[in-house]
Amino acid sequence: MHNIIHIFIADDHTIVRSGIRALLETIDDLEVIGEAADGQQAVTAVLRLRPDVTLMDLEMPILDGITAIEQIMAQWPEARILVLTSFATDDRVFPAVKAGALGYLLKDSGPEALVDAIRQVYRGESSLHPKIARKLVQELSRPASQPPTTDPLTPREAEVLQLVAQGLSNQEIADKLVIGEATVRSHVSNILSKLHLASRTQAALYALREGYASLDN
Repeated sequence: MHNIIHIFIADDHTIVRSGIRALLETIDDLEVIGEAADGQQAVTAVLRLRPDVTLMDLEMPILDGITAIEQIMAQWPEARILVLTSFATDDRVFPAVKAGALGYLLKDSGPEALVDAIRQVYRGESSLHPKIARKLVQELSRPASQPPTTDPLTPREAEVLQLVAQGLSNQEIADKLVIGEATVRSHVSNILSKLHLASRTQAALYALREGYASLDN
C-alpha cells in the first residue's frame, strides 16, 4: 500500500481549489488536508498542519506566494512546496526558486503532470514545468552573481551534489552511496550552507553551472 501524501492547497480562487481537490480526491495515495485563500492563512495553516506537499499560488491577497514561501521556509526548512501558477515570467520564477520552492508548475499543465509533480516534490526532488526548466537552464549561462565558495566541498559532498542534480532523493542517494539517510541529510545541509543556497533546486542549478553534473546525466 502506498503512503498517503497529505497536501495543502493555497489559492485565492475558490473554483481552482475545488477543482484541484476534486482531482486529487480521485487518486488513492493523495489526500487534501487543508486550504487557504490568502498567503497569511497559508503560512499559519501550513506551519500548523505540516502537510507533505504544499501547492502554492503566487498571486494572493495579504501575502503573495513568494513571501509566504519565504516565511514558511524560515520557520520550517523541511517544507516541500510546489508552486502552481499562471505566471512564467523571470520575476516570478527566480524569486520562487530562491525562496525555496522545490517545484514550479503552470496551471495549464494536465492532471497527470500535477500528480507527477506532487509525487516528485514529496520525494524531495525538483519538479519543473518544461518552460520553467528552460528558463532556469538559460539562467545558468549567465555569469554567477557570487564568487565560488571559499569553503570548498569535500569529495563526498561533491558526489552527493552530483546525485542531487540528477534528481535523486536522500534515500536514493543513501542507497547508492551505501550510507545512512541521516548522513545524506547532513551532507546536503553542509552543501547548501557552504554554497549559500536555499534549496535542492538551487543546488542542482549550481551543480550544472559549475560542472558537477550535466543535462546529459
